[in-house]
Amino acid sequence: MLKVEKSRRGRRLKTKNIYDLDPERLATTDEHGNRVYLYPEDVKGVWKSRRKVFYWFLIGLYLVLPWFYINGKPALLIDISNREFTVLGSTLHGVEPILFFLLVASGIFLVAFATSLFGRVWCGWACPQTVFIQSIFLKIEALVEGKARERRELDQAPWNFNKILKRTIKWSLFTIISLHIAHTFIGYFVGPRELFAITMHAPTENWGTFVATMLVTTIFLLDFGWFREQFCLIACPYGRIQSVAMDENSLVVSYDVKRGEPRRGAEGVERSDEGDCINCYNCVKVCPTGIDIRRGTQLECIACTQCIDACDDIMTKLKKPKGLIRYSSENEINGKPRKVLTIRSSIYISISIIFVSAFLYFLNASTNLNLVFLRAKTPFQVIESGRTVVNHFTLKMTHQGTQTYKVNFAIQNPELKDKVLVVTPIHPTMVDIPEKKIVIFFKFSPQILIAGTRAVLVDVIDETTQQVVASKEVVLVGPAH
Repeated sequence: MLKVEKSRRGRRLKTKNIYDLDPERLATTDEHGNRVYLYPEDVKGVWKSRRKVFYWFLIGLYLVLPWFYINGKPALLIDISNREFTVLGSTLHGVEPILFFLLVASGIFLVAFATSLFGRVWCGWACPQTVFIQSIFLKIEALVEGKARERRELDQAPWNFNKILKRTIKWSLFTIISLHIAHTFIGYFVGPRELFAITMHAPTENWGTFVATMLVTTIFLLDFGWFREQFCLIACPYGRIQSVAMDENSLVVSYDVKRGEPRRGAEGVERSDEGDCINCYNCVKVCPTGIDIRRGTQLECIACTQCIDACDDIMTKLKKPKGLIRYSSENEINGKPRKVLTIRSSIYISISIIFVSAFLYFLNASTNLNLVFLRAKTPFQVIESGRTVVNHFTLKMTHQGTQTYKVNFAIQNPELKDKVLVVTPIHPTMVDIPEKKIVIFFKFSPQILIAGTRAVLVDVIDETTQQVVASKEVVLVGPAH
């Protein structure tokens, strides 16, 4: 398609192809910085079929996963209010922040490792932005407004009944889909059954959940329906840091310059000397971010493979080998061997394994009962005319899992068992929540102190099994002799 402009005399002048992008700016902005809307054409091919199957698998998993209950809990639940993270029936409580840090850190380096091997495979194959837009929103748009050229013409047409009707239908369907996606998203935080029960009541009874759901719906609606590729180009942090993880051995969607150049129609080039690229711009027409992959690897490329299918279709019609645009590395394009595992990728996976190992270690340790003695503002009190010293603590007991403890406290030191008295408000103490605090006193004679302090080992004994489930050293203080 050619751009058409009018001269001062009204003559129509042909200018360059609208898909011949300006080298100085993004395809989504004009010379004044205003947004240029994209109308990517649909494409068929091997990669499109593979992505379609994988996209619908991810969508099905997203919609169905929270409805599966294991041990009476959703398969995945992020309960922020109660500081609980449930996955596949196991609950991780928020009493151990280091566990969440290790989990997130290991995930970051795992993504960096995958990026170092396969480039932006996340963006093109698993990012919710790409999955929902390609599988649902663009399909609805094409169903209501037609193919790419029809959508462009409708967008440029003046407002009339036909345009208003189509836009109303499109955005109504977008809203319904966004509501469903948003409700599923909120279900991961409050539980799907609980959310379903909430929807049966008036919004005024659950204002917080209602407002959150409407806010998430609005975000999804505007992002998937209007903002689209702008999020990838402007707001996505992964797009900014991916260049740090990638190198010349990373698999990316690449254009084979040696085979394709010089392109058909290039000035001063004989037909017999032309490369395989016929300059049809099909790779540009189908790109959801509006780039020309023939200019090399670019920040805006999300590795969706649509240009591969578009080019392969043309090569098939021309009876030429496929793969002018293909998954490849910079080294392979330049005729060099590709190293699958480089120093960079080895470092990423090694750090990820270290974090995962640390997570499993701390997770295993956190299933036991952990004790933290917090001393009161007044270190000690002397009562009974100096015959007794009292140390006052707040004891914080934490553990992961759902085990319940019914415990007593005892002094382990043989020489101090009868000389130090442990006093708690409730005897025995029930530990039935992930984090529990109780007040605990130690009463003892000043004579047991050595230079004003004495360390004692406190045992926590399970009342049911009479087994020691935890021990902690506590320093008792009092007046120096």
